[in-house]
Amino acid sequence: MIKVAPSILSADFTKMYDAIKMLERTSADYIHCDVMDGVFVPNITFGQYMVRDMRKHTKLPLDVHLMIQAPEKYVLEFAEAGADIITVHAEATAHLDRTLQLIKSAGKKCGVSLNPHTPLDVLDYVLKNIDMVLLMSVNPGFGGQSFIPSSLRKAAKLKAMIGERGLSVDIEMDGGIGPHNVREVTDAGVNVVVAGNSIFSADDPKDVISRLKLEKPPQRRFVSPGTPE
Repeated sequence: MIKVAPSILSADFTKMYDAIKMLERTSADYIHCDVMDGVFVPNITFGQYMVRDMRKHTKLPLDVHLMIQAPEKYVLEFAEAGADIITVHAEATAHLDRTLQLIKSAGKKCGVSLNPHTPLDVLDYVLKNIDMVLLMSVNPGFGGQSFIPSSLRKAAKLKAMIGERGLSVDIEMDGGIGPHNVREVTDAGVNVVVAGNSIFSADDPKDVISRLKLEKPPQRRFVSPGTPE
């Protein structure tokens, strides 16, 4: 089953409550929270206080993606704030296994995110302890970027690695995903899809989420008679 995690980063921050309540009326599975520090990535978004306030207004699981340097300093604060899944970047911590154990000790699901250039072998000795791997299909830091096609090959390789080890690990992908390419993303082995602009800029976000979950056929582009597709 495909799960969809709308990225709240793409919502209007002055109407965050309305955005959360809108998502609760859809088939969204998680709310994806992109936390950026301006150090690990070239942007700053929000922190644990925003997560805490969001927790007050929704029962949807909060999928917190820490794009921050030395996340081990803050994972317990995000756990206390109400995060359900805490994902850290392998590139951002010197002690990945220790950081994952810290998240688990707080009773939360843990994830590891990899930038587009990062090879899968960094997961070799921790994969059995991970609930989810988040593959970035854009370079992290900003929304609205174009999908990196090589991410599909990476997802397929990760899916095979998980299968060979007999593990149950979700594969999440984030960046440049919409109804136009979600089929090839999920065919590659991804079962959790993060989407931001394609949902929050839509006239009907509920319909977009249904299409991302492949509950509806893809929309066909209108072609005038006699015009080659």
